[in-house]
Amino acid sequence: MSVRELVVLGTAGQVPTRRRNHNGYVLRWDGEGFLFDPGEGTQRQMLHAGVAAHDLNRLCVTHFHGDHSLGLAGVIQRINLDRVPHQITAHYPASGRHFFERLRYSTAYHETVPITEVPATGDGVLATTEAYTLRTRRLSHPVESFGYRVEEPDRLRMLPERLAAHGIGGPDVGRIQREGTLRGVPLAEVSEVRRGQRFAFVMDTRLCPGVHALAEGCDLLAIESTFLDEDTALAEEYGHLTAGQAAAVARDAGVRHLVLTHFSQRYTDPSLFARDARAAGFEGELTIAEDLLRVPLPKRR
Repeated sequence: MSVRELVVLGTAGQVPTRRRNHNGYVLRWDGEGFLFDPGEGTQRQMLHAGVAAHDLNRLCVTHFHGDHSLGLAGVIQRINLDRVPHQITAHYPASGRHFFERLRYSTAYHETVPITEVPATGDGVLATTEAYTLRTRRLSHPVESFGYRVEEPDRLRMLPERLAAHGIGGPDVGRIQREGTLRGVPLAEVSEVRRGQRFAFVMDTRLCPGVHALAEGCDLLAIESTFLDEDTALAEEYGHLTAGQAAAVARDAGVRHLVLTHFSQRYTDPSLFARDARAAGFEGELTIAEDLLRVPLPKRR
């Protein structure tokens, strides 16, 4: 059975707390796994969350600040220790290739799994499969940073009642799909578009065009909200979002389920992030992320 969910491994900002590990998120997309921004302790958090190295296919790093990348060394070595049998692809800002190489080879180990590196050099497509397209957009942070977006292609869903009404069945169903019309009946008359699901991952950034582009029309958006709205000036200075800013982006983009995460250690009451998000006018499903939480993608409309 296909599973689409976000597994939250860690939710802290720059400094971990007693309750929040450094960043780490796994998107389970049917039979594939995307590991986003593995900070320190990610390998152990994976164990707690029931995520194995074999579940991973892509490693996606938004930028090379330590709380988003220092866990790469352990995860990559675990992938090799467990002899993961399928291809692993790593995505990260091309300007940080030297950081990736240092983390990949930070200590001695036996390499058993080749890792294909496909770094991001600008806005565009990083990968296309039958199941999804992985896109990236540039963000605004003191170091080069990119967000990621996973898009399922739109597909046609045949409507049995309409097919039957027009006497179309058996091999003729495939024929009308291939040819676009059959005995004067257009394909649009007996089918409808099933919109593909969309997920976006937006970490350390100020408000910028990339944030809005990544969030547009998402079923599930995981986005940083390092600061509360009362500290908007600090957010701008250090290249981050407030809870209200993130929620306003989600509101304007038509996001169905918003996941706020990456919280500064200065705050101890998570409900304040929900307060600011609702004050910004976001009315969809809202989750204030906690470590080891599992968030399913919303059911199709």
